[in-house]
Amino acid sequence: MRKLIILRGNSGSGKSTIAKKLQNRLGQNTMLISQDEIRRNMLNVNDGEDTPALPLMKELLIYGSRHSEFVILEGIMNREWYKPLFELAVQLYGTEVYAYYFDLTFEETLKRHLTRSKCHEFGEEEMRRWWREKDFSDVLNETRITSEKNMESIVMDICSTIFNK
Repeated sequence: MRKLIILRGNSGSGKSTIAKKLQNRLGQNTMLISQDEIRRNMLNVNDGEDTPALPLMKELLIYGSRHSEFVILEGIMNREWYKPLFELAVQLYGTEVYAYYFDLTFEETLKRHLTRSKCHEFGEEEMRRWWREKDFSDVLNETRITSEKNMESIVMDICSTIFNK
């Protein structure tokens, strides 16, 4: 059965790092769909209601459900704007959706952001504007990830969950 891992949370929370580590751990035939890659690099569009990134992300999710053993979907993905994507995810993957929400403080995400190579692309002001406190989806059954866990234990926990269900 194909499996979908969804990683959501505010900017600077560690989603992309975890997604790449998971893709490496899960190996070949693991598709990574990154909201930032699609929105910023492929399409060069802003995020928001009716973002042009949404239809492409939906198409990639459909493709992944047909051709990849594992799909990792990661990004901020505002719960309201991306609700149609989450509904499609549940429709395609049923009980094989493993959703995680990085529930960190703003201060923690800012601290993490300052360690990234792209920390000069945007700063605290932009991060505050984008901030969504506890933006849990009403479609997904999300597991909270807090700052108490390190990157490796998060990856291990996710792998343990998807392989032991």
